[in-house]
Amino acid sequence: MFDLLAFAATIAASAFGYVTARRFVRDRLKYVDGAQTLKAPVIAGLAAFAIATPLTWFIPLIGMGTALLFGASVALGVRAGARDIRIDRRLSAGS
Repeated sequence: MFDLLAFAATIAASAFGYVTARRFVRDRLKYVDGAQTLKAPVIAGLAAFAIATPLTWFIPLIGMGTALLFGASVALGVRAGARDIRIDRRLSAGS
């Protein structure tokens, strides 16, 4: 039972990180050139991992794997948000 709750917490944290990062980059960082670089997802993912790591000491459901997956999902969300911006710019320029 405990394993199932831990798995659900991992999936929920990963989905939350991805969706939130993608929406933030797409909506708030549309005109920031630094968000379009290849370093932005790496930096965001490492920062999210660094923030989630101390939580692994206090909350027993969250393990180090959850922190790693959360960091990876934030990095992928930043990358997807930047791609959304590039696609939107191409569609706007084409019309």
